[in-house]
Amino acid sequence: MTAAENVCYTLINVPMDSEPPSEISLKNDLEKGDVKLKTEALKKVIIMILNGEKLPGLLMTIIRFVLPLQDHTIKKLLLVFWEIVPKTTPDGRLLQEMILVCDAYRKDLQHPNEFIRGSTLRFLCKLKEAELLEPLMPAIRACLEHRHSYVRRNAVLAIYTIYRNFEHLIPDAPELIHDFLVNEKDASCKRNAFMMLIHADQDRALDYLSTCIDQVQTFGDILQLVIVELIYKVCHANPSERARFIRCIYNLLQSSSPAVKYEAAGTLVTLSSAPTAIKAAAQCYIDLIIKESDNNVKLIVLDRLVELKEHPSHERVLQDLVMDILRVLSTPDLEVRKKTLQLALDLVSSRNVEELVIVLKKEVIKTNNVTEHEDTDKYRQLLVRTLHSCSVRFPDMAANVIPVLMEFLSDNNEAAAADVLEFVREAIQRFDNLRPLIVEKMLEVFHAIKSVKIYRGALWILGEYCSTKEDIQSVMTEVRRSLGEIPIVESEIKKEAGELKPEEEVSVGPAQKLVTEMGTYATQSALSSSRPTKKEEDRPPLRGFLLDGDFFVAASLATTLTKIALRYVSLVQEKKKQNSFIAEAMLLMATILHLGKSSLPKKPITDDDVDRISLCLKVLSECSPLMNDIFNKECRQSLSHMLSAKLEEEKLSQKKESEKRNVTVQPDDPISFMQLTAKNEMSSKEDQFQLSLLAAMGNTQRKEAADPLASKLNKVTQLTGFSDPVYAEAYVHVNQYDIVLDVLVVNQTSDTLQNCTLELATLGDLKLVEKPSPLTLAPHDFANIKANVKVASTENGIIFGNIVYDVSGAASDRNCVVLSDIHIDIMDYIQPASCTDAEFRQMWAEFEWENKVTVNTNIIDLNEYLQHILKSTNMKCLTPEKALSGYCGFMAANLYARSIFGEDALANVSIEKPIHLGPDAPVTGHIRIRAKSQGMALSLGDKINLSQKKTTL
Repeated sequence: MTAAENVCYTLINVPMDSEPPSEISLKNDLEKGDVKLKTEALKKVIIMILNGEKLPGLLMTIIRFVLPLQDHTIKKLLLVFWEIVPKTTPDGRLLQEMILVCDAYRKDLQHPNEFIRGSTLRFLCKLKEAELLEPLMPAIRACLEHRHSYVRRNAVLAIYTIYRNFEHLIPDAPELIHDFLVNEKDASCKRNAFMMLIHADQDRALDYLSTCIDQVQTFGDILQLVIVELIYKVCHANPSERARFIRCIYNLLQSSSPAVKYEAAGTLVTLSSAPTAIKAAAQCYIDLIIKESDNNVKLIVLDRLVELKEHPSHERVLQDLVMDILRVLSTPDLEVRKKTLQLALDLVSSRNVEELVIVLKKEVIKTNNVTEHEDTDKYRQLLVRTLHSCSVRFPDMAANVIPVLMEFLSDNNEAAAADVLEFVREAIQRFDNLRPLIVEKMLEVFHAIKSVKIYRGALWILGEYCSTKEDIQSVMTEVRRSLGEIPIVESEIKKEAGELKPEEEVSVGPAQKLVTEMGTYATQSALSSSRPTKKEEDRPPLRGFLLDGDFFVAASLATTLTKIALRYVSLVQEKKKQNSFIAEAMLLMATILHLGKSSLPKKPITDDDVDRISLCLKVLSECSPLMNDIFNKECRQSLSHMLSAKLEEEKLSQKKESEKRNVTVQPDDPISFMQLTAKNEMSSKEDQFQLSLLAAMGNTQRKEAADPLASKLNKVTQLTGFSDPVYAEAYVHVNQYDIVLDVLVVNQTSDTLQNCTLELATLGDLKLVEKPSPLTLAPHDFANIKANVKVASTENGIIFGNIVYDVSGAASDRNCVVLSDIHIDIMDYIQPASCTDAEFRQMWAEFEWENKVTVNTNIIDLNEYLQHILKSTNMKCLTPEKALSGYCGFMAANLYARSIFGEDALANVSIEKPIHLGPDAPVTGHIRIRAKSQGMALSLGDKINLSQKKTTL
């Protein structure tokens, strides 16, 4: 029986705190009470029967005093009561009293109220006794002609379940339902009838569909969905039928219901791989994404498009739809935009790259005009990165993209500007023909740059790539403009003195001692503390950075000045001009050094920066050819090496990706002829509807690994000992947001155990969804109890509990068996992920929880230890393979993973091989883990500690 055909039963939540009432008091209430009292008594009877009580004495009382009542609540409760009450004697014969019940239901099936008729028909679907159903058949048939659709649709369901379970009771059901379907007008009744024909008599269903195939668009969406399912099943079972029905699927792509369009597109792709079919399905998916407002729906349908792209023959078709896919960017959600841009980038080709770049440029300009939203900056970064990738893959596009992007160097958002700078740096190195354009544009925006980090990068690019005399002069002019009046110290003191009142002469008062963050003393003079601040925003940018104490930019400036001065000397032959330019560069460096040593900046200059500026002064004073080579050739060469290594790595990852996607067929693979294939061998013909239903029910059938240890048995946890009166073991099934515990309970005694209850409690971010209901276990009997646990975040959780039960006939208190703890492994929620170096550093700085794990292992090789850690923690190594290759006795690597809840986990592995202890010495060092939540950092640390040592088999 398939998952779709499983019968549904009524489940009732029972509060266990109240004392169960006695049979006599219940009998009294059911006989003499008013309707309200009888209702309450009936509820208590139902709960007691569910708990395993038999209560045979009440059956006749209920038939005599409750069954004749016309109250709707009581009638509904009686349906539940008759569903659960034992209807047979111990030897399996039907109880005599049930004939009376059967007569009552025959009357209910002819009741004038449609609710009572309909709910009675629903109840009949759950009956398993053919003797009870036989007298009711004429009444059930009559309900097919009732005026109300609620009764008719439940009559169809009742006939379907009776036909499936007891075909002899209604052998002509398919014919009856086919005639009913032809004349029926209500959509829900037609859907139920058609559903029955699909499962009971597929040929009749196809005959009906053939007669009305042109009117399919006019049907309701629930019926259209069932038609899609039928066509899918028929065409997969019998491929020759495809031509007959594929037109119908095409028509359903134009349905007004999004659900029908989605299913029809999915079915069309499985039925046909013709380019027109793939294009129609993809177009339908794109329309769904644009029209649906729910972001989850957008992401799911985008995933379908990504799956289509994975197929090599479909990729070409999707490439023509890139511009349509880009319409999805109108969605404000960042996750949807991210996925869309990635898909567009994967599909872009030389035919459509120009159009793609135009759209992306427009989007970038749009983000500039939008009122600042928290995602706008991130979206801008995404667009910049996408344009970067396009320009690297299609160099002709770079000239169009660069002028637009360089406007963003002056952006307030440092991350987006840093991405632009990285792109510009790569472009200026790769594309010689674009250098004059980039330098010109850089000089235009240079004075507007607000971030010191971007300023340093821009200085480096200008210093490295200004090759003409005019450009070098322009750079020097921009630097002078950005630095303001020199010498800086004198001009600043004059400015302050000019703005102070005469009585507040600039006099150095007593020095005030301050303690810095490092615990050392810093001296601050009265002069610097009385400096007015209202003019700070009027300062030129570079001067502002220096007075704020950021002297790293000064070191960068010194290097830039040295490069352009050495280049100027080689370009200009006139000695006077050479000396004048070098002197100007040296004056700028000297005035910055003077400022650094004064008390004007907020922080004094560091020794490193002093050394670098002094070195540059020395180089300029000597101008040796060796230094010229180092400054003007070696720097560019190292950038070139870095970019080529990065490109090589990207190509390698793309190659791996394409190898994964290419379906290789070996020469000795058997050829599969569809006509000769047995039905059960159609491996590629997995029923998509069945799979999606199973997924919705949480029964996803994952393909188990070939390794027997990785099978289900590996997830079974023994909860009690073999000598305990009750033996229990649990299979832990981890779904995305919940854990299903399937507990097998075995009664190992010769007594009947009543009210056998599994009591669970959780530790960590786990929450028990429902309390498992009590069972009655016969001697040496066993049962399965399912319990659901909700998971809210990634951390190790523990489920513990006990089994309590009563021994029937014993007067003692309840017995209790304590269960072993079930540990939930964090690894079920962690998946490898990747991020850029900049994002890694940013997260590393932001995350407040750190866990430092000392390496304690028996592995003696550094690379082997790293691979072992990656395998046991599900993390991904972000450090490129090239950086880890070779052997030098120590290793540092960055690892990254993301949980299914969207939490990030970072790790830095710093390990070394202690050479002095001999070749067999194990690896030593530390692993630092950082995460946003404490639970994640601690759980990951515990996991590493547990799995550090390699087990030898």
